Amino acid sequence: MARPVVRLRPKAEARAIRHGFPWVYADELVTDRRTQALHLGTLAVLEDAERRPLGLVTVNVQSKIIARMLDRDPEAVIDADWCAARLSRALSLRERLFDAPFYRLVHAEADGLPGVIIDRFGDVAVIQPNAAWAEAYLPALAEALRRVTGIATVIKNGTGRARGLEGLAEETEVLSGGVDGPIPVPMNGATYMADVLGGQKTGLFFDQRPNHAFAARLARGARVLDVFTHVGGFALAALAGGAEQALAVDASATALDLARKGAEATGVADRFTTRAGDAFAVLEDLGREGARFDLVICDPPAFAPAKPALEAGLRAYERIARLAAPLVAPGGYLVLCSCSHAADLTAFRNASARGIGRGGRRGQIIHTGFAGPDHPLLPQLAESGYLKSLFFRLDG
Repeated sequence: MARPVVRLRPKAEARAIRHGFPWVYADELVTDRRTQALHLGTLAVLEDAERRPLGLVTVNVQSKIIARMLDRDPEAVIDADWCAARLSRALSLRERLFDAPFYRLVHAEADGLPGVIIDRFGDVAVIQPNAAWAEAYLPALAEALRRVTGIATVIKNGTGRARGLEGLAEETEVLSGGVDGPIPVPMNGATYMADVLGGQKTGLFFDQRPNHAFAARLARGARVLDVFTHVGGFALAALAGGAEQALAVDASATALDLARKGAEATGVADRFTTRAGDAFAVLEDLGREGARFDLVICDPPAFAPAKPALEAGLRAYERIARLAAPLVAPGGYLVLCSCSHAADLTAFRNASARGIGRGGRRGQIIHTGFAGPDHPLLPQLAESGYLKSLFFRLDG
């Protein structure tokens, strides 16, 4: 059966698609009644305005990203073998980068699987099918994943903002195998406990791995404050790297319980303490208490996940910096992180610098960190470079 055809509008930029841009926005595509009738995740041949084929796309008329490029070959067969070829290429990179099988195996468009996230925890993998086509082809994707990696347990994590934007329901289920509790994950000399069934995202954030390592070098012999710690984040890496003590702050009692279990598994529980509460309130309380730390890290959730939230998000980043800066001992270090897609590096850096200044401090940027290499960046899709970590050395 012939595949449906969708066509770019005359003013749409076909050149960008030919040069590797993977998305077509809703206002760039002819959306007649035939196109509007396509089911979520339908495969279609994309043509330019002159009816020249550009490749095979998946269509979702409910999404602002109405089409995602799957394959430059309009006749490509999308099945388990096709998925296995993409997964094999992704796996070869991770096996070269890491000695142990704990990493992000697939990072969406950059690995040729649009809207798909796969994190690997040894013999367990968590798939986030954040695009309609991935939901429709999930059985083939899971089959290919087991075949390529030998992984027995595959979990679908169908939660998060991205699925809502695609018109997909939220659900989590075990597709094969099973887990009986949090999974120990070795990283940067520490052991983290990942709740792959009920934790945030896939259960652990692999993207901060290189930034944890850099912070751990600054933490030797230091008193450390880790705000928005999740399951131990920067704090456990700092303690594994020789920090004198670490205080971990998070609003989630469940996450802090996993952090404490991670500290025990790492053998640093005697130097690790936690404090539950709203991060802004805890920072204010620590300021009133006169607390001082040699290294302060703030790694909040995305305050500006999309452009409408940018202004408010930048104000929140500025406030975090203003409250955190006075807690840094003279000559100490402040690490500020953002995972907001809408806040680019310049905007985030400026907001952080304003906040530090309003906190009565000055300093120098000694390092700018990004996501690790298991989160590759598609050059044509700057939006996928979401993570920024700024390392400041503050004056007296």
